Formats: sequence, C-alpha cells, structure tokens
Amino acid sequence: MKKHIVVLAIIALLFSMFQVPTVAAKPQSDTIHTGSPFDNKIIKRFDSKRAMQHISYLSEDIGPRVTGTDQEKEAARYIQQQMERYGYDVSTQEFDIANRMQGQLVTSMDDNELAIRIATGSSSTTEEGVSGAIYHAGLGEPGDFSEEVVGNIALIQRGGFSFWEKVEHATEAGAAGVIIYDNADGLVPPTPSLGDNTASIPVVAITQADGAALLEEIEGSEITATIKISEITNQKSQNVIAVKKPKGKPSENHDIVYVTAHYDSVPYAPGANDNASGTSVVLELARIMKGYPTDKEVRFVFFGAEEIGLVGSRYYVSQLSDNELARSTANFNLDMVGTNWEEATAMFVNVVDGAPNLVWQSASDAAERLGNDSLILFERGASDHVAFYEAGIDAANFIRREPETAALEPWYHTPFDTIDKISQDRIQEAGELIGSAIYDFVRKETPRGKKGQGVNKMIGNYLLNEEPVRNR
Repeated sequence: MKKHIVVLAIIALLFSMFQVPTVAAKPQSDTIHTGSPFDNKIIKRFDSKRAMQHISYLSEDIGPRVTGTDQEKEAARYIQQQMERYGYDVSTQEFDIANRMQGQLVTSMDDNELAIRIATGSSSTTEEGVSGAIYHAGLGEPGDFSEEVVGNIALIQRGGFSFWEKVEHATEAGAAGVIIYDNADGLVPPTPSLGDNTASIPVVAITQADGAALLEEIEGSEITATIKISEITNQKSQNVIAVKKPKGKPSENHDIVYVTAHYDSVPYAPGANDNASGTSVVLELARIMKGYPTDKEVRFVFFGAEEIGLVGSRYYVSQLSDNELARSTANFNLDMVGTNWEEATAMFVNVVDGAPNLVWQSASDAAERLGNDSLILFERGASDHVAFYEAGIDAANFIRREPETAALEPWYHTPFDTIDKISQDRIQEAGELIGSAIYDFVRKETPRGKKGQGVNKMIGNYLLNEEPVRNR
C-alpha cells in the first residue's frame, strides 16, 4: 500500500512539473499577441478605454462636426489640447472652404424638424423661410397639381422622371417650395440633383419614412411646413499638426512618416465611427510614441474638411516643400476602424492603385507577427491617403469593411453613427495592429528603404477590387 502511495505521489509531481500554465487573455482584445518585443511597446500600452473617451467626447459632447461649423472648430481645439497634454508642440493650419448651403425643414406636426438634404440647384430663402400648407402632388406630373398648391409646399415622391422635371412642374403650378420624399427605405434622405438648372423655389429631400408620416398626417388635417435655406460664405476649416522629431538626426536630413485621420463628420451624423474612431486611435498612438526614440520624423496630422472632398489633406500636402516631399516616406491613414457591425470582419488596407507598397508591407508584417489574419489589400481612394499618393508618397487607408462585398456598416453617414455602434475590442485591435506597423517602420533600430523599395511584390491579382487579397 505504501508503495502504491509513493508511485502516485511521483506521478503527480511529474505531472505538475510539465503542466502548461494557463495565461489569462487580455480582456480588451482577441488579438493573438505573438509579436516581437518592439510590438509589445505598443500592445502593452495601447489603452482602448482612453480611445473610447475620445470617441465619447467627439461624438456625444460635441456631436456632428460639419466642416466650417463651430462644432468642427471645437473638435480641433480638443485634439490640440490632448496633443499638448502629451508634450507635443502643436500647430494649426487654417484654410478656406467653398461656400455651402444649410437648411432646415420644420413642420407643424409636433414642431418636428426633419432631416433633409438640399437639392443642388435649389434657391435660398429669406431668413424667415418659406411657409405653407403641405400639398401632396404624387409623382409631380402636371396633372397632379391643383390650385390648392399655389403658395404652398408641394410634397412629391421620388421616381418616374427627373428631379428637375418635378420641380419645374411644381413651379409652374405656383408652389412656394418642394419637398421630395424617397421612394425606397433609407436611413438618410437622398440628395436631389437638378442638373445644370437652378430652381426659383427652395427644394429639399426627406426619407421615405418621414414622407409616409407626413402623408398620414395630412390625410386628417392641414399640416404646414417652413423651409429655410441659406448660403454660408467665407468659412474656414483647419488641420491640427503635431511633430515628433527623430533622435540624433540632423533636422534637414531625416525621413518623414505621416499618421493621419480626419475629425469632421457629415450633417446630422455624430460621427462616432466616421471618424472619431480613427482620430481616437491616432491620439492614443501619439500618446504612446511620445517617449520612444524613432529613426524618422513622425507627423500626426488631423484633417478638417474631409467630408466635402478631402480638402484638408489636399491643402496640407500642397503646402509641403520640395524638400519635405522628397523626404516623405509613408502615410498611414485611419478612417472608420471601430465599427461593431458583425459583418465588418476585415481590416481593409486601401491603396489608390491597388499595388502593395511600404505601408501595406509594414501592416502585413505586423499582422503576421501578431497572428492577425484580418487584412485585405484593396484598390480604393476616397479618403485622405489620396493626396499623399498623388504627391508620390506611399500611402494607405485603414478601414473596416465586410470582406466579400467591401460594404461599410449600414449606419454610415447617418444619425445612427453613434458610440453604441463602436466595438472597444476592435479599437484595441486597430491600435495594436496599426500601431505595431507604424512603430516598426519608424523605430530607431529598423532600417527601411525609400518609397517603393524593399516591398515584396505579391503574386496574384492584387489589383482587383472584386478579388481582394487576404493577408494570412
């Protein structure tokens, strides 16, 4: 019996010696942390809770940050204050933006203000606006109007023929204004184009749901509407710029790497994912990297006026000197990296010409080190990396999409782009993956080639949008 007890004790001892310990997973991310020691400088310090606080302030405290508005300026001040807290010397770069139209549609239905899009070619109104009873005019055929529309607001369904023809028929019938409601379900109104024509009355569009609600109300009682449209002129936007100088390099000789995001949003959209998410990750990466020695100059640039045509980034690049352009190596641009939409399982690396470059290679290498297989190389512009590419700088845009169709989340550019649609885990993943790629690219120990050098050209159809290439 004693012999059996001794044997069992020895077996138990041997089992305990060779048993693999269980390591608790980091609660904020599902990323497999197999990265190198320099990756861990990013991974262990990136704090998605801090990033979520930035998203909260930008999307909830400020809300929609439409280009040229006080809200956009408030967001710029917030970003500047955060970067100064991290120890950066921060500058702002102001630039002119095109005149724009802003409008408002209020009905007597609970004094409800409806989300609208102003037709291109719409007239403006006086400060008091144009008011009248809502008159349903079907599709806007000439026979859909009666004398009752004179001096009132024509409610017209989209479809059948052009927006201009509908507006022309309403004007000829004596309508004081036009509301076009969508003929398909959507979260945001359409933007009617009147072609090269200019209307003599205000023209706005609303969603199908809002149109149906108005139709239901006017069946039983008279509902009035007031349309106000004004042109906003002489507005400006601004970029926020913070520079991290390399260690031990002459100031006129070092390469430059740009880490960028835009912080403005479209009307009515709080812009939690588009693009408080990218802004927040860049802020957090700037905080982490402040004290690390780098071999290259890192410029953290936050762009205004992206949503009206990449205006801020194009202006910034246009102001770079020939010497700066010659030393510019790469642009890592972050846009919409935090959505919790379940279908957006891939991190797309959008490159304007679809070809792998230094940014893609750095991200691909980081993904391999971290055991992350979510990257897809994709041919696409439509974000602030375009300006850098056009200047001959290797550039890529990081954005979450559905891998098969490249679709964005359903609430893109809508009032539903709110913080409850953000995944903290995905913010953490983006910070760890993109941050590791950036730090590997700029860290003091790593020699890197110039633009277009040292890139492992991929075999296969990497240029095709229809056949995105996975990094595994």
